[in-house]
Amino acid sequence: MQHTIPVVGFVSLGCPKALVDTERIVTELRARGYRIGRSYHDADLVIVNTCGFVNEAVEESLEAITEALKENGRVIVCGCLGGRKEADGSNFVLNRMPKILGVTGPDSVDEVIAMVEQHLPRPHDPWDELVPACGVRLTPKHYAYLKISEGCNHHCTFCIIPNLRGRLVSRPIGDIVREAANLKEAGVKELIVISQDTAAYGVDTRYKLDFADGRPVRTKLYDLAKELGRLGLWTRLQYVYPYPSVDEILPLMAEGLILPYLDVPFQHAHPRILKAMKRPASSEENLERIRAWRAVCPDITIRSTFIAGFPGETEEEFEYLLDFLREAELDRVGCFAYSPVDGAAANELPGALPDEVREDRRRRFMEVQAEISSKKLARKVGSVQEVIIDDSEDEDGVAVGRTKADAPEIDGVCYVTTKRHLEPGDIVRVRITDHQEHDLIGLEVEND
Repeated sequence: MQHTIPVVGFVSLGCPKALVDTERIVTELRARGYRIGRSYHDADLVIVNTCGFVNEAVEESLEAITEALKENGRVIVCGCLGGRKEADGSNFVLNRMPKILGVTGPDSVDEVIAMVEQHLPRPHDPWDELVPACGVRLTPKHYAYLKISEGCNHHCTFCIIPNLRGRLVSRPIGDIVREAANLKEAGVKELIVISQDTAAYGVDTRYKLDFADGRPVRTKLYDLAKELGRLGLWTRLQYVYPYPSVDEILPLMAEGLILPYLDVPFQHAHPRILKAMKRPASSEENLERIRAWRAVCPDITIRSTFIAGFPGETEEEFEYLLDFLREAELDRVGCFAYSPVDGAAANELPGALPDEVREDRRRRFMEVQAEISSKKLARKVGSVQEVIIDDSEDEDGVAVGRTKADAPEIDGVCYVTTKRHLEPGDIVRVRITDHQEHDLIGLEVEND
């Protein structure tokens, strides 16, 4: 039964980039007078924002759509899986779920809103006070994801993101800086800059001149980092390909303008595997670049992701990857066993490895990284670190936060013993007293 004020429910799957899409849709719906429901049963219809990056994500998305249809019955699908096509050009999701109200792909706010209004007419003209200037966010109040572009120009053989999200389209730098300022005004303390390829920001516009807060600036990551640094927030860069142009960002980190943190998806180290993946740069270039980054900014944290068990990967090539890992001594690392995503070119490569081999290599990889991580964290014992609080202290006086070296959800945490009440978003000084495999333990340093 429809409420006086129509209610839309949400299921948001996938990465932070998908979460930002959901936030944009929620913001627009709120501006048009819709309420956002908390369950299937109090919603007049449900939007499922899907992920389609790996087969496990496809299954999770299909299960979520099935559950929404069962519990509510009125479902709109968007996101990466929503944009997937069959060989004959028909829609992948619609073929399997013909009862859904509508389906569209990622970065399609206008299309989703049009579908909602078709099946659930808007209640009234929008009121400005219904939505804050920063929009409606689904993250905690003290940090926010800031998406600067959509799409990707690479054609990595293990990935289908360009097929789902298209080629690179950079947002106007003035719009991004204005959004960041609104987020600060709303109480955000940490900005996490995301895209499919952050370092390529502005390539599609040929780094055209634009304006941010009245200042002429180029549509380029360096200029954007400087502008965001003016806000005095923790600004963290993720999904940064190791292009030579990234080198110019390091002095900004050394100056403290943005956080000394780079999330660089190397994916592998062996030259033959990198070539088969169609990845930029070789392992030798990457090692030299890492050394150069650390020379400019000794405190830099480098996180990365890798794939173990890529088709045709030999034991010797995998050992080469482990040797790279030991030499690079990256601070934070994730590893995935290769997943043959439907539609990925890598599936046609010879030498597909059994599931147990792929999973065993992932396990061995993470064992090596655990040793590296523990050793690097041990070096921080005795130091004083700035920590942003994510969870207030428990009954034992222990709060949970993160240092500048740790992004939310994907990196480690710092357990902070404190004698006072701390709120999420508080930034405190902590003396590190101990460490675990991936996490730090410390005491809040009382003010002098």
